[in-house]
Amino acid sequence: MTRKYFGTDGIRGTVGQAPITPDFVLRLAHAVGRVLKRTEARPTVLIGKDTRISGYMLESALESGFNSAGVDVVLLGPLPTPGVAYLTRAQRASLGVVISASHNPYPDNGIKFFSAQGSKLPDAWEQAVETALDEPPVWADSATLGKARRLDDAAGRYIEFCKSTFAQDLTLKGLKIVVDAAHGAAYHIAPKVFHELGAEVLAIGCAPDGLNINHEVGATHPEALVRAVRANHADYGIALDGDADRLQMVDAAGRLYNGDELLYVMVADRMGRDEHVPGVVGTLMTNMAVELALKARGVQFVRAKVGDRYVLEELARHRWVLGGEGSGHLLALDRHTTGDGLVSALQVLQACVRSGQTLAQQLAGVALFPQVLLNVRLAPGQDWKANTLLADTTRAVEAELGDAGRVLIRASGTEPLLRVMVEARDAAQANHCAQRLVDAARAG
Repeated sequence: MTRKYFGTDGIRGTVGQAPITPDFVLRLAHAVGRVLKRTEARPTVLIGKDTRISGYMLESALESGFNSAGVDVVLLGPLPTPGVAYLTRAQRASLGVVISASHNPYPDNGIKFFSAQGSKLPDAWEQAVETALDEPPVWADSATLGKARRLDDAAGRYIEFCKSTFAQDLTLKGLKIVVDAAHGAAYHIAPKVFHELGAEVLAIGCAPDGLNINHEVGATHPEALVRAVRANHADYGIALDGDADRLQMVDAAGRLYNGDELLYVMVADRMGRDEHVPGVVGTLMTNMAVELALKARGVQFVRAKVGDRYVLEELARHRWVLGGEGSGHLLALDRHTTGDGLVSALQVLQACVRSGQTLAQQLAGVALFPQVLLNVRLAPGQDWKANTLLADTTRAVEAELGDAGRVLIRASGTEPLLRVMVEARDAAQANHCAQRLVDAARAG
């Protein structure tokens, strides 16, 4: 069954356009409530949101939809996506709901769900919800309507959880850290987490007005963080995205570190403490230098499709705990059930404090390969896989690169584009090979 509404991370779109309208969101919550009631007489759902102005409207629609199906609602207010996942599990709720469009600009919004265990839900559950959406509503009568209440100090509970993932024998005292919350869901949480662990904190991107989420700040616009770290002579900078499940970091020199590098630091820290790390999951886009560095340390490396849900699936399949992608979605499943920018930042800072080494020193032997990304526009209905010239050129380029590079060609999931990526130790070679592939794609 093809899903009509759910994408790789819930349902997302532009507010005021289908499906992100109050009438649909009410119907969605009612359908989800009916699915929950198949296995539970009186379900309870938690609802958190980021700082978009549309969150008020969508929160009200969700509350009404759930209550109309006989489902109780607990409102958390602004809270990071991983915070909702944590509280869903801690409160023994039936389901966690997040109103957020993550790193997207403020005109967008979305709805995503977490299971009672605080993990992503399977495709079969989403398909059951879509089936229920096509059925007529069954409104609860007055005696069986759901109720709504607000959870006091949801933010404080999540702050304590984040702090609990940092080693008890370590402190951040003596460190000056710039924290950029992207004017998003962690604006009132992230600065407190690092401050309460001892750091001197300078906050930017922590003044949301409903319209400025992710605007020229945060993990998708780290230039603001780089400038602030340099201007304030800070030791580190931490940038989150709008719902705080994504992380980028900056060192005292203003050098930016992506998710691939931070994942390697997390692995190396554990191995330095004699923890066994059998394997790590990255994605098709993970830099080859990180893969080679991990394999050199005897750590298996597996690539998943792009998207943290696919990384999670591979981790579950192999029963491993560490994975992530270059965009900054990092997973440490022995610390949390889902990707968490704050928890990941604490894992990296823990490695720095424990080792007494900077990020640059810990990554001295890991020089990222140049990656060249080029797009080729596809004609309507064009079957790029039938292009024999492209296939022949791909084989020739792969033979030329050998073990010192790789090629990735894939169709965009959102645009009529063919994405061509070449990675090599030498930037000039990567550029030349990528252009050969693009020329072949166009000629075919």
